[in-house]
Amino acid sequence: MSVADCASRPENSRGRFRDEPGRVVRGPRDDFQRDRDRIIHSIAFRRLRHKTQVFVAPDGDHYRVRLTHSIEVAQIGRGIARALGLNEDLTEALCLAHDIGHPPFGHAGEDALKAAMAAHGGFDHNGHTLRTLARLECPYPLFDGVNLTWETLEGLAKHNGPVRHPGWALADIDCEFPLDLASHASLEAQIAAVADDIAYDNHDIDDGLRAGLLDTDQLMAQPFVAANFRAVEARFPGAPRDRLLRELVRDQIGVMVNDVIAATRTRVAETGVASADEVRAAGRTLGGFSDDLARSERDLKRFMYANLYHHPSQLAAAAGAKEVIGRLFAAYADDPRLMGADWSSRIPEEESATVRHIGDYIAGMTDRFAIDRYAEIFGRGDMPEALAHV
Repeated sequence: MSVADCASRPENSRGRFRDEPGRVVRGPRDDFQRDRDRIIHSIAFRRLRHKTQVFVAPDGDHYRVRLTHSIEVAQIGRGIARALGLNEDLTEALCLAHDIGHPPFGHAGEDALKAAMAAHGGFDHNGHTLRTLARLECPYPLFDGVNLTWETLEGLAKHNGPVRHPGWALADIDCEFPLDLASHASLEAQIAAVADDIAYDNHDIDDGLRAGLLDTDQLMAQPFVAANFRAVEARFPGAPRDRLLRELVRDQIGVMVNDVIAATRTRVAETGVASADEVRAAGRTLGGFSDDLARSERDLKRFMYANLYHHPSQLAAAAGAKEVIGRLFAAYADDPRLMGADWSSRIPEEESATVRHIGDYIAGMTDRFAIDRYAEIFGRGDMPEALAHV
């Protein structure tokens, strides 16, 4: 028995929601490879290049955005999946798609949409990822969505664990194509989730140092970081500090990856699961950090929230972003024609559907597109000060 016995296999897929009459075979790809490719070639995936990761519409070209973050998550996730004998293509598809539902300005934009849509079910970026891929992205002649496999949709829905109370967007997909939301997801989905944590835990340190919002003295007060940095210094005595810090980021990713591989093997052996379906029925998450590293990682997250994500300059940018999204939403609700002919011509008659239609339009925006639309309606001089540089 090994972790590889629990891998998802494309030949055992539960299939796609819709038949695809007229489809031609384009190369020797299995269903999970085709899912990955459909995600990569989607408009929604391309838009991630101009959506906030940590910094809103950053001035520098070297900061990460949602697109580069998703690619880095995929690299980490695929490496773990390969070491464990899991399906690399399904893991990669989940990693690449996991942030597609994020609106402009990251979590600040999500909070603003959640507030604007509160009376009509609110907004959740994870549910919107599935809505985008199953409803809004429409490249095919005979059906809406990109028609991903059950395993990919399931993994996107519950990569962070069972979903007891799905929001309206996820519930809508689940109603048509039940995703067994009360169970755990595949090991590939669990690995995609922890790969996301590994990527942003470490790459946000890199970006925070570059932006001057973090300093090395702060970082060295974190025992996990300090221990890894001492190991780097010992290997490269006298090397420039900036290069040592970049090596630190790589080392910490390696430490976390190796821990996940070892801990996942241990948990699979302890539980005795021997198939993907037994993983779903295990009643616990099997793919992830060991207990010791999980505690260190939680401490690191608390540090990052206190010193980077909640830095005064970041909070000011978030407040400005919320104002932009809130005022845009109100303007479109008052006059849908401001959305342009394509979107305004498809305004539904029912109130909740109208609110959700406006939410779909705004959630699809990039940071810069949202700022440009705001300037068109309210004037560049009325831009929140924290976003005036954009």
